[in-house]
Amino acid sequence: MADGDTLRRFLFERFPVRGYVVHLDASWRALIEHHDYPPLVRDTLGETVAATMLLAATLKFEGLLTLQMQGPGPMHLLVVQATHRMAVRGVARWRGAEPPAAASLEALTGGGQVTVTVENADRSSRYQGIVPLAGARLADCFESYFAQSEQLPTRLWLAATPERAAGLLLQRLPSGASASAEEIEHSAAAGDEDWNRVLHLAATLTPTELAALPASELLRRLFHEEDVRLFEPGPVFFQCTCSRERVSGILRSLGEAEVRDILAERGSVEVTCEFCNRSWRYDAVDAAGLFTDAGPVQGSRALQ
Repeated sequence: MADGDTLRRFLFERFPVRGYVVHLDASWRALIEHHDYPPLVRDTLGETVAATMLLAATLKFEGLLTLQMQGPGPMHLLVVQATHRMAVRGVARWRGAEPPAAASLEALTGGGQVTVTVENADRSSRYQGIVPLAGARLADCFESYFAQSEQLPTRLWLAATPERAAGLLLQRLPSGASASAEEIEHSAAAGDEDWNRVLHLAATLTPTELAALPASELLRRLFHEEDVRLFEPGPVFFQCTCSRERVSGILRSLGEAEVRDILAERGSVEVTCEFCNRSWRYDAVDAAGLFTDAGPVQGSRALQ
């Protein structure tokens, strides 16, 4: 697909509104490849992945952005992580019978909350924001988060299919914050009018169009009478941080006695990554090597 696995920024030349369009194709399929999600859980995860990438694009950070949904409903946990380089991974967990296809977000999660955590790579600073999980649309939760944390009027449109996750974000900037050299100063009333006009045009967007149309065609279809500057695309990609070294470190942290107990009970030690569903198996020789001075052992890696 055109614009696959890209994020594109755009600006309205005549008034202070910016936006982003994201499309995830191969990265989205890789993220769900080893998971058998019910359709509603899968689509909710896809929308969350798209929304997380849009959120990451609006922030200035070098590190990790983690979004976690948690509630008492059938889908009791969902986690998406994105880096400042636009690498993403995510996972969802549900229990009980398969949720109905038309369930609202509130019914799917049972309420609960969304926690957004931004942590610098060197762990020198950490920010966390929390908003309730309420309403029919996932976009409503993100709009509440932006209103609370960024204090900028923001609207999102999200879509997900088995093949693609996509999102559109519009954000009203403070007067004079636009990068356009031709920016015209607007009064507060005129700024409200411009913002409402942009939202009225964007409201005609359908999930099918959002998922199918390239960014340039999407913006032309919505805002053909406006002067919109579309910037070059940046890549987004799936990346899981699990590795042999990380798994070995986890087992060392358990301690030699506990690892030996697991070996005695099961014959081998197996660790599965929650995000990509990859597994590493350690037999008795591999496990013994964890606690020697010889360094990390490879173990046996298998895909589930």
